[in-house]
Amino acid sequence: MKKLSSSEIRSMFLEFFKEKGHSVEPSAPLVPIDDASLLWINSGVATLKKYFDGRVIPDNPRIVNAQKSIRTNDIENVGITARHHTFFEMLGNFSIGDYFKEEAIILAWEFLTDKKWIGFDPELLSITVHPEDEEAYGIWKDKIGIPEERIIRLEGNFWDIGEGPSGPNSEIFYDRGASYGDDFTDPELYPGGENERYLEIWNLVFSEFNHNPDDTYTPLPNKNIDTGLGLERMASIIQGVPTNYDTDLFMPIIKAVENFSGEKYGMDAEKDVAFKVIADHIRTVSFSIGDGALPSNEGRGYVLRRLLRRAIRFAMKLGINAPFMYDLVPVTGEIMKDYYPEVNEKKEFIMKVIKNEEVRFHETLSDGMAILSTVIEKAKSYDTFIVSGKDAFQLYDTYGFPIELTEEFAEEAGVRVDRKGFSEEMQNQRNRARAARQETDSMHVQSEVLGKINVSSEFIGYSKLTTEAKVAVLLHNGQHADQAAEGDEIQFILDHTPFYAESGGQVADKGTISNESFVADITEVHKAPNGQNLHTAIIRSGELSVGTNVIAKVDANARKLIIKNHTATHLLHKALKQVLGEHVAQAGSYVGPDRLRFDFSHFGQVTKEELEEIERIVNDKVWEDLVVNIEQKPIDEAKKQGATALFGEKYGDIVRVVSIDDYSIELCGGCHVDTTGSIGLFKLVSESGIGAGTRRIEALTGPNAYRAFKEEEALLEHTAELLKSNPRDLVKKVESLLGELKALQSENESLSSKLANSQLSEVFETAEQIGDVTVVASRVEVKDNNALRQMMDEMKQKLSKGVIVLGTAVNGKVMLVAGVTNDLKGSYHAGKLVNHVAMQCDGKGGGRPDLAMAGAKDESKLDDALKSVYDYVKSV
Repeated sequence: MKKLSSSEIRSMFLEFFKEKGHSVEPSAPLVPIDDASLLWINSGVATLKKYFDGRVIPDNPRIVNAQKSIRTNDIENVGITARHHTFFEMLGNFSIGDYFKEEAIILAWEFLTDKKWIGFDPELLSITVHPEDEEAYGIWKDKIGIPEERIIRLEGNFWDIGEGPSGPNSEIFYDRGASYGDDFTDPELYPGGENERYLEIWNLVFSEFNHNPDDTYTPLPNKNIDTGLGLERMASIIQGVPTNYDTDLFMPIIKAVENFSGEKYGMDAEKDVAFKVIADHIRTVSFSIGDGALPSNEGRGYVLRRLLRRAIRFAMKLGINAPFMYDLVPVTGEIMKDYYPEVNEKKEFIMKVIKNEEVRFHETLSDGMAILSTVIEKAKSYDTFIVSGKDAFQLYDTYGFPIELTEEFAEEAGVRVDRKGFSEEMQNQRNRARAARQETDSMHVQSEVLGKINVSSEFIGYSKLTTEAKVAVLLHNGQHADQAAEGDEIQFILDHTPFYAESGGQVADKGTISNESFVADITEVHKAPNGQNLHTAIIRSGELSVGTNVIAKVDANARKLIIKNHTATHLLHKALKQVLGEHVAQAGSYVGPDRLRFDFSHFGQVTKEELEEIERIVNDKVWEDLVVNIEQKPIDEAKKQGATALFGEKYGDIVRVVSIDDYSIELCGGCHVDTTGSIGLFKLVSESGIGAGTRRIEALTGPNAYRAFKEEEALLEHTAELLKSNPRDLVKKVESLLGELKALQSENESLSSKLANSQLSEVFETAEQIGDVTVVASRVEVKDNNALRQMMDEMKQKLSKGVIVLGTAVNGKVMLVAGVTNDLKGSYHAGKLVNHVAMQCDGKGGGRPDLAMAGAKDESKLDDALKSVYDYVKSV
């Protein structure tokens, strides 16, 4: 077996399969593109689902990739075990309807055992198969020559994610030797069992069934191969180290942490966990931010924030109590630069984001200690002396306090923590995280009909909006049809078409196809699996037959509006980079006739001044009437010229380059104006955040922008008319009215204060002396909670040894406040008292021992509830 670096293993894997006729699929971003079923890309096959379910037919059915991936379902185990990670690399080879079990098995065996490649000793490899997969069992036994005792049948060897392709799988295990376990009385000491000796290195999935919506299984039209080999595991075996963390993928990071901490890895098991957690989490966070995710309190951003805070907490075990994670980004990028240059390329931005998050958390940590003290005091005030699970979880979730740390502080203070309640809150959090992934189908059921349509069809809609064409394929109800009649919804392919198929954010064209026998309205146009434009239409009148010649006519007015908006998105994209920074990357778009929408990555809000500058730049470029030039070029030449590519989009060797003079250059297959002056006018209408680190701008162009300005002008004129002013003097008029309003509010507050003071003497008349304590419980007339609390503050200043409860009702809503003067501290609890009163009025409340507030619903019970205060005080 050769000694190889992780980079050499990756390169060797890709080279082996290239020699076997596979095309290399570049690693996709960790943030899924057009796949709402996933929070993260979590496997090599996740980016190839469009091929597996037949939506797209690949140019080459043999594919190989090295895919960066994230899984966060068991974060708590990361650092504890030898091989749990949140970020990892999956190497995989795939066959889309080409070779199947025999060749997949032979290829895997050759790569692992041939001395030209990895060169494992075949005697150290064992295999698992599904009990009913006799074909795979026979191939391993008869073709490869694995003895029966090293082929284990396991019921769990079946890959199924719900609807879509599924099938049995076969796993390859490596025997690491007796030093990792030699007690064969252990029932788990076998390939596939829970042990450290037999390490799974490769999983071969044989997709041969469609899992149908009714939970039946039928044979796939095209059988597929999907394999996954974990790079970290493979590196640990080849490099002869006990855990993945001891490989060259992690050790440079661990060495850097040693330098920051002064501690040594491998000297203390507990501290080793901290080293591993930090090394794993910085990889995940660095690559995620590089791919467009940002820390936040939801979805992907929540995962990043949680990982960063977990790493910082563990860093404290190494004596690191200041921001440092951001300084690990360069070494992380250096390890991976051979195949993943993006971390190095975006190093400064990634470091900035991580440092800001670290600084924020260290500030939060101080606040958390103050909150912890308050929580413990609250627990002491209750008879149970228990910190609630909810409070413990808030400390964990918001302030990053491990439950063990909270329990330790609580124990020192003589209180316990509700561990069961904490676990329930933790489960609720997991449920929320799962809910962040939209409930959408992960894969579709394969369509054999569309996948087998290979007729040629040319898109001519860049230059022509009307043409005569032939109906080459006609489908009705998903099946080939010879003809269709009025009212039928059909799909068809033309030998050439002017209709643009929805892609790149640009909507599909609408329009008609017709001849003397029929008229049909186009409703949708999408790409068929083999790349043709597949039209959906409803026959308005007459009948249509396959092979018929038709007139295909695009709605020209809608297309004119679409191209204005599309070119405007390119201008907007460039302006955003100019104003906000080069880190801005497109994260989605909508280009229709009505408006344009542009989603982009950005850390922080966009200010009003920045938006004004962006809008001004775009309009300047519109009014400069710049020429829009469109060319076909080799992709390497386009990139050298600085063309912006949509991150994660797959491009061919020849690409379509859209240049707007020397201002903007992008790879784009959409439709555009000839010169920017045709756009006419650009107006931003909204800017908002739509998720962690993602902002959205919506804008209008041309006639729609003009109409929007006119609507705002009409609104301004109407407002001026209502205020008996004119638009030019409207600001002065509003300022004058605001001044008058402020004076009236001040006068009103003064009158309210006088009214409240006049009530104080009446309130004090309700006082009752109970021992040496003055008890006041009275209904008062005030406008809101603030006034109620203000009255309480004034009464507490006038009383010594006083217990006070005031209540009022505004619009049927009961408001209560309870107060206890400082000289009675410890004798009475305002929070318990106000809750006692509120419960009688169908409400609840609580708060501090000296001051607490409550709300309730039943005004009719307020007076009796206030009277009960005197008996309550007597009973305490």
